[in-house]
Amino acid sequence: MTSSVQTGPVATDPIVTPFATPGTAQQATTAQPDPTAETDGYQPYVEPERSSILSLKLADLSVADPFTWVKKGWHDFTRHPKPGLFYGFAFFAMGHALWAVFKTAPAYVLALSAGFLLMGPFLCLGLYHASRCMERGVRPSLRESLLIWMPTKGAMGIFAGVLLILEMLWGRASLIVFAVTFNSVPSADNTLTQLLDPENIGFLLTYTVVGGAFAGLIFIASVIAIPMIMDRQVDAVSAGLTSIRACVQNPGVMLLWGALITTLIGLSMLPYFVGLLVAGPVIGHATWHAYRAIVPADISGSTHS
Repeated sequence: MTSSVQTGPVATDPIVTPFATPGTAQQATTAQPDPTAETDGYQPYVEPERSSILSLKLADLSVADPFTWVKKGWHDFTRHPKPGLFYGFAFFAMGHALWAVFKTAPAYVLALSAGFLLMGPFLCLGLYHASRCMERGVRPSLRESLLIWMPTKGAMGIFAGVLLILEMLWGRASLIVFAVTFNSVPSADNTLTQLLDPENIGFLLTYTVVGGAFAGLIFIASVIAIPMIMDRQVDAVSAGLTSIRACVQNPGVMLLWGALITTLIGLSMLPYFVGLLVAGPVIGHATWHAYRAIVPADISGSTHS
């Protein structure tokens, strides 16, 4: 008996390795690259990274920077004094208004000094605009500086509201300190005598600490916020947080900057506030240069003149 031998193609089973799992062979065949993917020019969508204003890299400052800002502010003031003198007269009028309040209602002086800190940066908007124009080689216009707040009136309004709340809290705290210390508010005739009485040293210390705390908070939140809103047209929250970041990143330099501003304003008040005609606009111009030194210039073309 002979056995028949089958000729022709012989079907072979797929080779399965000892560690193969069911479906391995199918995966191997289906995992081959699709030749039409490249010919069709298909590219998978990758979502671009979203940048935030809070991701801005802020500059690291040196101790000499605040003095450089004042020097640049003086240069801007003398280069085009017309806008500076206009806003300097506004500061001069505010100083006399504060003195009038001191003579009639001394308890409100420290609280209203918060209003000085509140109005000062907003009055300086025109000075920021003038410095930015000079930075770009354009002659500043007083008329344009008076209207520079309009494109950002929403953000400016929100920021002003936050500062106003801080001022109201400051005023309430000042009245509480007065009420705890004195049975009645000192009269206008002997205000300085009573306030400088050695028995009231505790009041002076408490009053100074309370006022310094609120002034410091306003300074930290607004030191570069308002010029940033004007320049980059960002929202009030982003500008305020960036200002806080700048102070946290450079605490010593920003403390020196605040002390320098306080010293210049204090000295300019001594001769019947006449010094504010110059010190006010110089500090305004200098604040712009402080902002420009801390926050990089926007080169994306989104800034508006």
